[in-house]
Order: sequence, then C-alpha cells, then structure tokens
Amino acid sequence: MKPLNLKLTISECQLEELKPTEQQLVELAIEGTSRSYAPHSHFHVGAAIELANGVQLIGCNQENAAFPAGICAERSAIFAAGAQYPDTPVTTLAIAARDTAGELTDEPVTPCGTCRQVLIETEKRFGRPVRIILYGRRRVFIMDGIRHLMPLSFTEF
Repeated sequence: MKPLNLKLTISECQLEELKPTEQQLVELAIEGTSRSYAPHSHFHVGAAIELANGVQLIGCNQENAAFPAGICAERSAIFAAGAQYPDTPVTTLAIAARDTAGELTDEPVTPCGTCRQVLIETEKRFGRPVRIILYGRRRVFIMDGIRHLMPLSFTEF
C-alpha cells in the first residue's frame, strides 16, 4: 500500500483584501443570511453567486420540518441561476452564516457534501472552476474550484 498525497490550495485573507467585486458578493451573502428561514436549526446561511454575464444572485437556506424538503443557501442560488440563466456559467460563489445567537460566524462555513456535489457538477457543466469565497469575521478562505474542498468526488472527469 502506498499513500496518496493530495494537494489542496486554500488562501486565507481579510475581507478588505478581496477585490471590490468580491467584497460586494460577500456583502450580498451576508444579506442573504437575513432572508434565511431557519426555524429549526437557527443557523442562517446566505450565498451569493456571480455569473459570467455579471449578474449577481442571492440564495439562502430554507428549512422545513421534514428536513429533506429544505434547501441550502448554495443550492438555492445555483438553482435560481440555472432557472433564470441556464446557459451562463457561475464564476464565483460567496458564503456567509449567522450562528444560533444571530451573529455572523467568526470562522468561515463550508458547503455541505450535497452542495459540494452540485458545485462539482456546475463546474463540469460549464467546463470551468467556480471561485469560492467563504466568509468569517476573523478570516476569509478563498479557493479556485470545489476540488480544493472535495478532491475525491463522484464525477466522470
């Protein structure tokens, strides 16, 4: 048996170090946290995406007592883009969250496995990586493609 070494690249910065358009996307993700419907977990997540045509869309988590019937913020935004702009690639995704006390999280929050799989398929569909910005009050993580969060994925490519 031999080890398999995978290289993942995740950059860390402060919000003000991001490009102005990326800062704006983070602000939209933060705005999305206030649109969230999370009566069960009280964990409010917002996502904002930018498309190749410059359009920006907000998504937020929507919970339901029948938990599988809800949707995460990331998928909310990506699916809205697919419905409204089916042939336009997603270029950037920003994610922010508020904890059960209603405060923005200190540390970045990552997408769940289901959302990671949707991002993999989104990248595959358009043949390009999606830049991912994960916001936390203490620091921001940036990666150029979902493979840096999910290097071994269920896909054909």
